[in-house]
Amino acid sequence: MRLFAAVLPPDEVARELAAEIGRLRELPGADGLRWTGRPGWHFTLAFYGEVDDALVPDLSARLERAAHRTEPFALALRGGGQFGRGRALWAGADGDLDALRLLADRTEAAGRKAGIDMGEHRRYKAHLTVARSRDATDVRPCVTALAGFGSAGWTVAELTLVRSNLPRSGQPGEQPRYEAVARWPLGGAG
Repeated sequence: MRLFAAVLPPDEVARELAAEIGRLRELPGADGLRWTGRPGWHFTLAFYGEVDDALVPDLSARLERAAHRTEPFALALRGGGQFGRGRALWAGADGDLDALRLLADRTEAAGRKAGIDMGEHRRYKAHLTVARSRDATDVRPCVTALAGFGSAGWTVAELTLVRSNLPRSGQPGEQPRYEAVARWPLGGAG
């Protein structure tokens, strides 16, 4: 199954982001983007790709330990940017980014120790993807508009292992489906 570890924004923050995306969709060039819906909004901490079912129990145990060793922390959505000349438009993060990076490092290490090929280590860049494009796209108006965006803050209190099911129909605009496989409280709470 195709898996990744993530932090999910709460419903209140998702509503704020949805309102902001509504405004972004009115900007020049926005109609050429594939906008990510609420089910796809998350901060990916570690992407595992296709994981053999036999590795999932060990990965889950290691992620549970990573969550237990990480205290809850403050986070908010703030600003935004792009990757790949407009191929990905994202909302950024504000708050305890050191704690978020530490959790990302721990979830990556959990994957490596569970026997998953994680590829080359890259410094974690907190982002929540809101739109994609197959081709280079001028998303500067969206990035400029996102510069002033900020959501309410929240306390990140859990780590989620998510399964992504890629679109199979070939229908334009079809989105991946996301399913929470497991959740663990941070700091051993809960």
